[in-house]
Amino acid sequence: MFKELLKETRDHMQKTLEIYEGHLATLRTGRANPALLENLKVDYYGTPMPLNQIASITAPDARTLVIQPWDQNALPLIEKAIRDSDLGLNPNNQGEVIFVNIPVLTSERRKEIIKAAHNYAEEARIAVRNIRRDALHRIKKIADEEHVSEDEVKRIEEQVQELTDEFIEKINEILAAKEEDITSE
Repeated sequence: MFKELLKETRDHMQKTLEIYEGHLATLRTGRANPALLENLKVDYYGTPMPLNQIASITAPDARTLVIQPWDQNALPLIEKAIRDSDLGLNPNNQGEVIFVNIPVLTSERRKEIIKAAHNYAEEARIAVRNIRRDALHRIKKIADEEHVSEDEVKRIEEQVQELTDEFIEKINEILAAKEEDITSE
């Protein structure tokens, strides 16, 4: 019963970590990364669609993204969505594809991106702590229903805390690496 609870807790924390990494991938560093635009919403025939569902996004070099829509009528819609986004990018429509040059980051923009990364990290830490809280609540509930010894409950609670510490440490390591990536450009 507690093994299953620990496994579920680890799985939930791992999913939180993956979501956090996905959020960080959307933050612009000085290098071209297709993840930067993948989830950008394009108003495609009246329906907001993620860009990666209506076009392919590639990075032929470190400073350029190339967007090739599957429907050529989507070119102006994609171009508008990129211009309207808060990414500070200027798309260049070439008729069949859109080129997006990734400019070098200013120190002010770097600070904004680092701040956003810290906000994502804090959201992830909060999510991990909420998962811990829920797990501890379930442990107490199981202990009451099945008359589990206090020592056993304490041992399981310590394992949940160790999991929490492990995932918060991973979040901090990923944040430090992202900060290094942003400032090193």
